[in-house]
Amino acid sequence: MAADVDPRLERYAELAVRVGANVQPGQTVFLVTQVEHAPLARALTRASYAAGASYVDVHYRDYHVRRAMIELGPDEALTHEPGWMTTWARASEGNAQIATAGDPEPDLLSDLDGERVGRARMAGIQEISRQQLVDRSVNWTIVAYPTEGWAGQVFGEPDVERLWQAVASCTRLDADDPGAVWREHMQRLERRAATLNALGLDALHYRGPGTDLRVGLNANAKFLSALFRTRDGVEFVPNMPTEEIFTTPDWRRAEGTVRSTRPLALNGEVVEGLRLVVRDGRIVEVDADRGAGVVRGQMDSDEQAHYFGELAIVDGTSRVGRTGLTFFDTLYDENATCHIAYGFGIPEAFDGEPGEGMNSSTVHTDFMVGGPELELDGVTKDGTVVPILREDVWQLAE
Repeated sequence: MAADVDPRLERYAELAVRVGANVQPGQTVFLVTQVEHAPLARALTRASYAAGASYVDVHYRDYHVRRAMIELGPDEALTHEPGWMTTWARASEGNAQIATAGDPEPDLLSDLDGERVGRARMAGIQEISRQQLVDRSVNWTIVAYPTEGWAGQVFGEPDVERLWQAVASCTRLDADDPGAVWREHMQRLERRAATLNALGLDALHYRGPGTDLRVGLNANAKFLSALFRTRDGVEFVPNMPTEEIFTTPDWRRAEGTVRSTRPLALNGEVVEGLRLVVRDGRIVEVDADRGAGVVRGQMDSDEQAHYFGELAIVDGTSRVGRTGLTFFDTLYDENATCHIAYGFGIPEAFDGEPGEGMNSSTVHTDFMVGGPELELDGVTKDGTVVPILREDVWQLAE
């Protein structure tokens, strides 16, 4: 007997499949999810087949298994990559990918050695995924699933329904026609990106409490929204929600200090009060009120993780930011306010092949730097300063 179908979950899955990943008839859908997200995985599977998928390949992950590996496994287990997983990762080329977020136990790994937590990753498989981004060979998206554990982290109590309401607002699922609202929203972000591109900026300058950072822009990269296209012309929205416009900087040109303004959920640990010192483009000092070890471990696993790969601008109109919540999930928190990523750049920011100024790394970690106290300026090559954000308000024409 078929299980009862949750209409809201089915509608959410439909939005993720039709607008997010934009699954095409005949594609295989590679679905990466967690065991706690099984209801959403099932709904995504149904929606994918309804969209014409030829097959849906579901890969479940269990973070308690990951904890056992980090806590008790040998060093070689931390970076082990089974051959079948490499084959699986490569098979997604030309197909669709959907991943689920929403950590059911955000502090599950917090009592473990942060350096081991940071090193525990499959760099080779991540490199395959990075190359697929460069090649624009996959249409993909990430959506989150509310759970009691995630709700408990956000609200201090396992109020899943309240979290669902926040997720529905942030993803525009509460609209009569979510797809139409999403198309309008993405066009607004596209217009903002075009405005920045027309200015011919050479750098961004961030100023705020604990922050005085200047990052050089890549002359060959543009600002864009998260309305991506595959090499075959398939449009998709990789992050749902998304409120940002962003670019890939020149990884060699950054100088100053920067302090995070929101907690960062990273590899099963929550990092708070992250502080970085940057010289000649390289992050040379990492400190935090909590969780610095996991950041250091991640950076030390890949030399280029010490350099920046993304600059993203989010203002106070963000639906995520307007909830007033910290979600302890990067998919949401990065869309609440401005953020910077260390590690891999954004290939879509380039019209052709990425140039040498794009950072190449197996790491890509976003941390939040925005808020009402942040002043963000663009700087042209002749030194003209162009205000972009003041007190979370966009200063340019829409």
